[in-house]
Amino acid sequence: MTEDKGLRERVTRQGEETIGKLAQELLENPMVTRALTAAFETRERATRAQEVAMGALNLPSASDLERLTRRLRGVSQRLEALEDGLDRLETRIDGLGQTGGVERRLTAIEETLARIEAALPGRGAEG
Repeated sequence: MTEDKGLRERVTRQGEETIGKLAQELLENPMVTRALTAAFETRERATRAQEVAMGALNLPSASDLERLTRRLRGVSQRLEALEDGLDRLETRIDGLGQTGGVERRLTAIEETLARIEAALPGRGAEG
């Protein structure tokens, strides 16, 4: 069992090394490099031609759809942030109504103003 595992690992390692050497030699071969470059350039030209054709037909290209998707995602995130903010604001407003906080604060302000008014010279008990 151990011998099988060791043999398998050795064969796997040798296979990986051989594939790595082959890939390196292919990438260093000028003819293969030119062929890959030509294939990528052809792909790019085909993509541009497709976008022009889609534009002529007034249809969105894949890149148009991708841009639209990104913008919609951004709008969606901003909308969610606004909704969260509104929820927090609503919770605070509800909390103020339940505890009577606004009424208590207004009463305290009115009482403070009345005391200040009473303390002003010439305003004593006449006011």
